[in-house]
Amino acid sequence: MVEMNYCMQCGAKLTKKHLDGEGMIPFCEKCDDFRFPVFNTAVSMIVMNESKSKIILIKQYNKKRFILVAGYVNKGEDAEDTCVREVREELGLNVTSVHFNHSHYFAGSNTLMLNFTVTVSGETPKPNREIDYWEWFSKEEAAKNIAPGSLASEFLHGYLTGEYTFHNK
Repeated sequence: MVEMNYCMQCGAKLTKKHLDGEGMIPFCEKCDDFRFPVFNTAVSMIVMNESKSKIILIKQYNKKRFILVAGYVNKGEDAEDTCVREVREELGLNVTSVHFNHSHYFAGSNTLMLNFTVTVSGETPKPNREIDYWEWFSKEEAAKNIAPGSLASEFLHGYLTGEYTFHNK
C-alpha cells in the first residue's frame, strides 16, 4: 500500500504519532487527526442466468482474455448497489439477487476487490461501449475460459470449489 505523506483534508505534511493499539500512524498536526490508509474499492461479479446454470464472461479494452464484470465503487455507494449498477451499465441486464463471496486486496492497483455472485433476468445482454465481446458459458466452461492467473480466475475458481487461494498478493 502506498504510504501517505500529506493530509488528504488540508495538504499539510504528515508526521508519525503513536496511537494505542495501532502503533505509529500518520498524523496531521494541523487537523489534529490521524490519517489511516486509503485505497480504492471495486466489485467483481460472477454473473449467472436465472437457473444458475450459466456464467457470462466478457472481453474488454481490446484484450483477448475473458474476465468477470467489474467496476469501482462510487463515493457514497454500497457495494451491492455497485453490482446492480455495473451489470446494468455494462451489460444492460437487470440483477435479481446479489450474494457476497469473498474479498482480496490487489496491490497492483491499490484496490480492495469485493467479489459477488449476481443473478440476472434475461439472457440477451445489450452491452455498452466498455464491452468488446461477451459469452455465456456453463460453469465448467467458464472455469476453463477465464483468463488464467487473473484475480477474476481466482474469484471464479474459489466460488466454484469453495477454496480461495490467491496468488497475486
